[in-house]
Amino acid sequence: MHIRDIFEQQACTFSFEFFPPKTEQASDVLYETLRNLERLSPSFVSVTYGAGGSSRQLTHDLVVRIQQTTALTAIPHLTCVCHSESEIEEVLARYAAAGVSNVLALGGDPPVDRPGYDRSSDAFRHAIDLVTFIQKFNRSGAHPDRRGFGVGVAAFPEGHPATPNRLHELDHLKAKVDAGADYICTQLFFDNRDFFDFRERCELSKIEVPIIAGIMPITSLQGMQRMAELAAGARFPAALLRQVQRHSNQPAEVERIGIEWATEQCRALVAGGVRGIHFYTLNRSKATLRIHDRLAPQLKRAASSKPPPSR
Repeated sequence: MHIRDIFEQQACTFSFEFFPPKTEQASDVLYETLRNLERLSPSFVSVTYGAGGSSRQLTHDLVVRIQQTTALTAIPHLTCVCHSESEIEEVLARYAAAGVSNVLALGGDPPVDRPGYDRSSDAFRHAIDLVTFIQKFNRSGAHPDRRGFGVGVAAFPEGHPATPNRLHELDHLKAKVDAGADYICTQLFFDNRDFFDFRERCELSKIEVPIIAGIMPITSLQGMQRMAELAAGARFPAALLRQVQRHSNQPAEVERIGIEWATEQCRALVAGGVRGIHFYTLNRSKATLRIHDRLAPQLKRAASSKPPPSR
């Protein structure tokens, strides 16, 4: 389903993110996770994308498998790094032929196995270049849907690590939206004040597309450390750190604290009129299922309420 149709039908979406498995065992685990989450009828699921050639193929294979064997709407990530225009056009054509209706356009990180990678040969330096190219593909009529691909872009409520000037940061985001982005999905955060302030600043900048909040529950101390590394600049509120540190030798209690914190975040976000919640699952369903089950009545009411008018 095209993302515009999803937002027109649902006042508050909820969705999940996965990364493509690299082994047969990991593939089986992920597929079980997908089946567990499919019963929740999420608005969509997204699949991450690496800079290396093998990772690209894994993403494509997983997205096509989701499209062909489940009732889920899959949104693949697409990044600028290590790509020529012809390669991106080929990827888009393959997705269009497979019935994929949306993509998430990202700047992306250089491949970890190629230190010092020189990006001067990349056709796309920034996400806005990728958004512009996707819209060019859409205008060509190569997609079965006359609207072409729906396009999402990323944002950072706590600030983009590469753009310390917060005014310029919003200028860059608005440029991506003006180039044709249909929605925004945020990086993970742990303090809703950061999200609500970010949303208000977007309104002041005349950014009017739906903004989805990215949530990742803490399930272990190791996972918390990984979040700090993956989401550069992620801020862990003192109240959360205090609870985790108090039970640092009790893994089950740390998991409970993380799930309850994320649940309360989601409750407040939905009550505050968020257009969607996107769960970063790390390919596991347990924590996400527990959060969803606690939120189910509120999510159902929010999803079935009348969406705000399109602007």
